[in-house]
Amino acid sequence: MYCSKCGANVADGTAFCSACGQPMVGFSVGPAAAGGTVYAPPAQAGWQTPATRPAVAYAGFWLRVVAFIIDALVLYFVGMILFLPFAGSMGMRGMMTGRPPNLEGLLPMIHAMIRLTLLRTILNWLYFSLLESSAWQATLGKKALGLEVTDLDGNRIGFGRATGRFFAKIISSIILGIGYLMAGFTEKKQALHDILAGTLVIRKV
Repeated sequence: MYCSKCGANVADGTAFCSACGQPMVGFSVGPAAAGGTVYAPPAQAGWQTPATRPAVAYAGFWLRVVAFIIDALVLYFVGMILFLPFAGSMGMRGMMTGRPPNLEGLLPMIHAMIRLTLLRTILNWLYFSLLESSAWQATLGKKALGLEVTDLDGNRIGFGRATGRFFAKIISSIILGIGYLMAGFTEKKQALHDILAGTLVIRKV
């Protein structure tokens, strides 16, 4: 058996030519076996392996309904604690005890109800916007169900975007609630206010 490179006589069954080191025909030799080194490209400065994100899914309509019910109960009890002590001074004590208001007390009562509605709106706004833009990215109801509010790239949203999302719910409501129902059939389970604010509601799986 002769080496194809240098022509030296090589014994049968030898993997390499003893004269020049050429691999003999019929043997499959990888780079490590042939004495070579496997090339690995140098790591680029500052390059890191991307962190693996937890698997997520879009939160469906019914999960969001349950989260909303939890939030509504929380806000109801907080509102009662905060506003009930002021009911008397707002001219609503008679109404709460079942006595019809007289004409003189009607106007102050209307003013009181407007102020109360404004205060509840502010409470709801701060509750949703502060919590959804916080490190939690969720209200208490969403947190209980493992839901989070993110932007379209899955990142935490700021207070301004959370505020826009909250007030966009007015549009979802005034069109007979269809804006909310859209979370059941849109591709990314977005309600109308999510589309307007550029947000998603996701569920960790």
